[in-house]
Amino acid sequence: MVHRVAVLSDIHGVLPAAEAVLAEADVVAADLIVLTGDIACGPQPTHVLDLFAGLGDRVVWIRGNADRELVEYRRGMRTSIPDPIGPSAADSLRAEQVDFLAGLPTSHTVEVDGLGEVLFCHATPRDDEEVVLVDSPAERWERVFSGLPSTVTTVVCGHTHMPYTRLAAGRLVVNPGSVGMPYGRAGAHWALLGPGVQLRRTPLDVESATQDIVARSTFVQAAEWADHCLNARTGEAEAFALFAGSSADDPAHDPTGRVEG
Repeated sequence: MVHRVAVLSDIHGVLPAAEAVLAEADVVAADLIVLTGDIACGPQPTHVLDLFAGLGDRVVWIRGNADRELVEYRRGMRTSIPDPIGPSAADSLRAEQVDFLAGLPTSHTVEVDGLGEVLFCHATPRDDEEVVLVDSPAERWERVFSGLPSTVTTVVCGHTHMPYTRLAAGRLVVNPGSVGMPYGRAGAHWALLGPGVQLRRTPLDVESATQDIVARSTFVQAAEWADHCLNARTGEAEAFALFAGSSADDPAHDPTGRVEG
């Protein structure tokens, strides 16, 4: 059992945001740091991967859909990536980093003080692109969790870039939001687990972070990307509208409720 877990999701290759969260006292003191996917697809992928690799066994890595897409692109399994920054990020990765991302698990389970058996994943336990939202109906959550063992009492996921906690299908669900590409409110969002759940936000100096990104990124539109993403110019209303169709569990939709991006 571990006592404190810091959860960082959807870092999206933003080094200044990752560094800011890692500097938080509660993250420094945490027993584990769990990365719930979409770690590298962004303006500074190699820097972010090197940063967390340097922390050794304190870090639990989980692969997200965007990480998978980088691997598929580099290995010739796809010719495009939904996120426009994806090809640049994929091409920036060193060969061993591509192999590392390819070998990451899609979920991990840890016993956490006060929360019981916690399953960490990117989107949902059954799919790395499936969309469930804070207002998704209880019946949908039942289907999403149908394959989970009864011992799992808490599920931590990311993917939608909006933080929340809720009860669903008899389990506590936690979404820490996004470290590097927040929707609705600027800042690097993360969560602290044990014995309860705290949704946290680390303020970010956007101007300084943008300068750092532009200086070290190979993406030609890095400045525009940083302005849009770090200032959270995708608001919650726009995000909910974007995800609404993909969160519907309806035969007329893809049965996994997938959304690209």
